[in-house]
Amino acid sequence: MKGDDAIRRTRALSRTRFTDVRHVAETGSTNTDVMELARQGEAEGVVLVADHQTAGRGRAGRTWTAPPGASLLCTILLRPPATVAPLATFALAVAASEAVEQVAGFAPGLKWPNDLVVEDVDAAGGFRTRKLAGILAEAEWSAGSHIAAGYRPPAPHERATVAAGIGLNVSWPDVVPEELVDVAVAVNHVSEARPTRDEVLDALLDRLDVHYAALVGGDVDRVLDAWRRRSATLGRQVRIDLGADDVVGTALDVTADGHLVVEPLEGGRRTIAVGDVVHLRPLA
Repeated sequence: MKGDDAIRRTRALSRTRFTDVRHVAETGSTNTDVMELARQGEAEGVVLVADHQTAGRGRAGRTWTAPPGASLLCTILLRPPATVAPLATFALAVAASEAVEQVAGFAPGLKWPNDLVVEDVDAAGGFRTRKLAGILAEAEWSAGSHIAAGYRPPAPHERATVAAGIGLNVSWPDVVPEELVDVAVAVNHVSEARPTRDEVLDALLDRLDVHYAALVGGDVDRVLDAWRRRSATLGRQVRIDLGADDVVGTALDVTADGHLVVEPLEGGRRTIAVGDVVHLRPLA
C-alpha cells in the first residue's frame, strides 16, 4: 500500500492542476460540498472523492445512486474563463473515457450531453445503451452578474465557478438488480481488468489535466474534436425529449458551445441546447 501511495503522489506531482485530492467516507453530494468550498475561496483544482453519497444527483434533479465503495464519485473545482465554461463537461467526459480505456482496455462512448455509455446487444438480441458514468456540472454566475438583469455574454476576463462532478461505475456486484440490467453497467462487467477506483481517478485526473489546459488555453477545437472522435451520438438516429415534444432525426455535430445539431426526419436543421437523448437501434 505504501508503494501505491508513493506512485499516486508522484503522478499527482506531474500535474499542473488537480493535486489537492481529498477523500471522505460519506457525504450528501460532492457537488454541493465543492461549491461550498468555492464560496469559501478554495483554489481551482480541489478534487473531492466520496465512498458514498446519500444525496447524489444527475441532470434534471434525478437521483444518482451506487452501492457504497463501488463507484468513483468525485467533484472537481474549476474556475475556467466564462466563455468556455459550458465545455468543461466535454473535457471531463473525454478524460474519463480515455482513463477507462487506459486502465481497463475498452473505450466507453460519449452520449450527448453528459454520459459515458457501453452499447451492445442483450441476450434476446435487442440493442441497448447502458450507462457507465454520468457527469453533472454546476456553475455560479460570474462576479458582478445578476440574474435579474437577464443574460449577457460574459466578458473575456470573467471566470465561472464550476463544480464538475462524475459518478463512474467501477466495481459493481456481478448480479445487477433486475431494474438496472439494461440501464447501467460497471467496468468489471465489461473488462477482465480490475482497476481500483484510485487507479481510475489517477488516470482521469492525468487526462483532464491535458484537456482542461487546452480548453482554458483557447484550443477549444482540440477538446471538441476529441469529444467527436469518442461520440456515440454523432452520426446516428436519435430521439430527443424536449419536454413539450420530441425530435427524431440524425445527430450531425456539436457547436462551439456544445449544443447538438440534429437533422430531423422532416428535414432542416435544429440546434438543441438541452434535452434527453435516446440512441435508436442502428439501421441494418
